[in-house]
This record gives sequence, C-alpha cells and structure tokens, in this order.
Amino acid sequence: MTERDRYPKRQDQRRPGGKPAGKDRWPRKGAQRGSFRRERAADDTVILYGWHSVTLALANPKRTIRKLYATENALRRLMEENIAPRVAPEIVRPDQIAAKLSPDAVHQGLLAEADPLPAPTIDTLPAEGIVLVLDQITDPHNVGAILRSAAAFAVKAIVTTARHSPEVTGVLAKSASGALELVPFVTVQNLARALTELKQRGFHTVGLDSEGSENLNAVAMREPLALVLGAEGKGLRQLTRETCDVVARLDMPGEIKSLNVSNAAVLALYIGASKLGLVR
Repeated sequence: MTERDRYPKRQDQRRPGGKPAGKDRWPRKGAQRGSFRRERAADDTVILYGWHSVTLALANPKRTIRKLYATENALRRLMEENIAPRVAPEIVRPDQIAAKLSPDAVHQGLLAEADPLPAPTIDTLPAEGIVLVLDQITDPHNVGAILRSAAAFAVKAIVTTARHSPEVTGVLAKSASGALELVPFVTVQNLARALTELKQRGFHTVGLDSEGSENLNAVAMREPLALVLGAEGKGLRQLTRETCDVVARLDMPGEIKSLNVSNAAVLALYIGASKLGLVR
C-alpha cells in the first residue's frame, strides 16, 4: 500500500439541506486549528513526516511546501531551533497526523505535503564522483537507507526505474532521514539504456551481485563511477549484468555470506570511495 492509498476520499454523511453532520463539520479556510481534513492527496504530492525529513525539506530552497501540519510541541521546537516554517503551519493534535499515516509511522509532530523535487536526467549529471543505480529495489525502507548512505558519501545521484521502484515519498523519505533533500533522483524508463548512456559519458559501471566474477575489493575502479545494485533475492537482471563493465561480488569472511542490500550498498560505497580517493 502506498502513502496515497491511505488518503481515502471523504464520504460526507449529509443532513437534509446538504450540510455535513457531526464530525464531518469542518472549519472554514483559515481556521487556526482542528481543520485537518482527511482527504486524498493529489497524485504528485510528496508526503514528508518526521523531524529530519520535514525540517530539511523546509531548509531546501528547491522544495515547494504546499501544506505544513504541526503539533504545538513540534511548532515550539521549530521556533526554539530558529527553523522557518516557510508556510503558515496548521496546528493539529498528534493523533490527527497519525490518522494520515500507517500505524507504525513515527511522525514526531510534523507532516508536510510538498511538490516533487526537480529531477535531473542522465545527460545533466556531472561526470564525476559516484552515482548509484538501483535495479528494481522496491522496499522503501531499503531505498531510504541507501539514500541516507548515499548522502553520507556525497553520491551525485541515484538512478532508478519508473516502474518496480518505491515512490519518493512517505516511508522512503522517513527512512532516508532527510537525505531525500540532498541526493537527486533520476528516474528512467529503461535501466540498460540508462547504463549505456552513463558509459557513453565516461562512467565506469560496476554491478554488485553474489555471482560476480571478481571480488569488489580487487576491482580497479575509476571516476566517474556507477555502482549498480540489484534487488535482494533476484539480484541484477540479466540485461543489467550484461550492460555493466564488470560484475563483482562482496566476499564476506563470516558464516553468513550475503548482506541486506542497504548494508551491501554502504560497503560498496566505502570501497568505491576509497579507491577513488574520496575518503581518507
């Protein structure tokens, strides 16, 4: 279920005469509190919740905030930390924010509805540093964790497909802990074609797969570098493997030989960044 699926259209129970009854009677526009209407967000709305996700979005001049909902405690903290809301926040109760989210979501008193960030294209990416390419990794928690690691290693962009990838909103944004504002997402229709374009622009494309022919630590890497990660279980798709310059594996010394994809990503980033001299 996506974040948008949790915004059911409101079915008003109306009295004779057309006026909503009981709890469906909402304050008019401009009310100070209590007007947190449960409604379906627009298709392109990005839902951000949690302290880091929302405050970094507020600090990002490229992010357009449509609505901001805050509890009294969260608003007080924003003021104490001199964080400008940018839009007039609507003060609501914690349970009113929770009602818009999944039961296990930790919102910390903040929820924002925003526009998507401007998305670069393959031909506008800087031919330097590292980019991450994700081959049908669908778990938003994993992609969020990868995004957070990408921000830590100053990754230039994450390339993913329009299909078979999570929406850049909600759970993913929360798992990324604000990194969504720091690492651009490039969405492509065909991953093999995108890898070919990266290679034409000089990128060294290195796939990561348990069946790789070489140990990643032994691969000679050069900048700009594209590290390609596949989904857990399936790994890299055949055409993706064939398009990469090299497909390597992570040799682990312990009894468990495989890692969660987000953990594999951070290890691959460290190895790649070390070989390129980006970390000391």
